Amino acid sequence: MRDIHASGDTVTNPTLCIGLPAQVSAGCRVLVLGSMPGVASLHAAQYYAHPRNRFWPLMSALTGINAGLSYVDRLQALQSAGVGLWDVIGQCERRGSLDAAIVRGSEVPNAVADLVGQLPALAAVACNGATAHAAFVRYILPVLGERAASLSVWSLPSTSPANAAWPLPRLQVAWQPVADVLAG
Repeated sequence: MRDIHASGDTVTNPTLCIGLPAQVSAGCRVLVLGSMPGVASLHAAQYYAHPRNRFWPLMSALTGINAGLSYVDRLQALQSAGVGLWDVIGQCERRGSLDAAIVRGSEVPNAVADLVGQLPALAAVACNGATAHAAFVRYILPVLGERAASLSVWSLPSTSPANAAWPLPRLQVAWQPVADVLAG
């Protein structure tokens, strides 16, 4: 639905966004947390579905998974490599896909702390972008308790196409700690 303001500008009303389920296996060693999937991902019901998002090529470079596999096979390969996917925010209002368009105060966090408690092999949480990291610090970290001390938590540059200043090779260098944990 669109509103027309007195200035004549058309502004899209916020849409209620409900996230995707966690894609995590019991052997997860690195949990990658986004903020909230974008419109393309929600529409496709697939993490990082936007064709210009660099997440899957990045995971291919870091873990050796084949980014050309079907979505289901990519998820399985990623989980076999020790990587899980979810988002900090489970529900929010947002205009479009950008994190900056999330309506502050509308966020409902996912039960990430509960999930972390069920993953004894988990060594690190990789926040995909500053918004995911800020939401993790705001909503999840305070309820992790003693488990927080045993985790590395990284704020990594977003793989979103909106983060064009970070081409894939630069992202690969910044995200190298993920590969290091998986190799160790």
